[in-house]
Amino acid sequence: MENQPTQHAPISSPYWDIAPRSTTGLPPKPPTWRLIIHEAIETIVLAAVIWLVINYATARVVVEGPSMRPNFTSGQLLIVNRLAYKFGDVERGDVIVFDNPTDNSEEYLIKRVIGLPGETVSINGGRVYINEQLLTEPYLAPDLITSYDVERTIPGDSYFVMGDNRPQSQDSRSWGTLEKQYIIGKAWVSYWPLPDVGLVPHYTYASSQ
Repeated sequence: MENQPTQHAPISSPYWDIAPRSTTGLPPKPPTWRLIIHEAIETIVLAAVIWLVINYATARVVVEGPSMRPNFTSGQLLIVNRLAYKFGDVERGDVIVFDNPTDNSEEYLIKRVIGLPGETVSINGGRVYINEQLLTEPYLAPDLITSYDVERTIPGDSYFVMGDNRPQSQDSRSWGTLEKQYIIGKAWVSYWPLPDVGLVPHYTYASSQ
């Protein structure tokens, strides 16, 4: 009897009925236009948050007029730190920006803090005295004379401010002390013109002055 070839049932591969997988192993990407819209919304929201934070913490002002020469010139652009006095005290020598206390305009003024609450500021013979002690003012031009003799005792939460260019500055000598509520913030950074770019210097007085 001839040997019959052994017949085997066809072998079924277990892989034939499996759907093909993505070559990357990741789920299909959404349509390109959805990605573009999603990224655009994220960018807009992020930009809005940054803008709000920057405008809450800082202000940008333009120096106008000659009252702060030679340290600041008309047309100079400054960034003002709005948070400086929310977390710290106003100090003598600070350069501050504030709303004009003499009218309801939106005009900002820039001056230097000279007298603090409770002190008596006297101007006599072209010199400034705090509680009868001569005030050293290295930020002034060497030959500058502070005109307009006056004596004022500063009430609480108020300050005596003057421009560095005393002959051409309308300040506390004429319109009185400045209440803290008018202060916008502390002059922080100069960003124009280019030769003046940098941090705004602030003179620190000894505790005795």
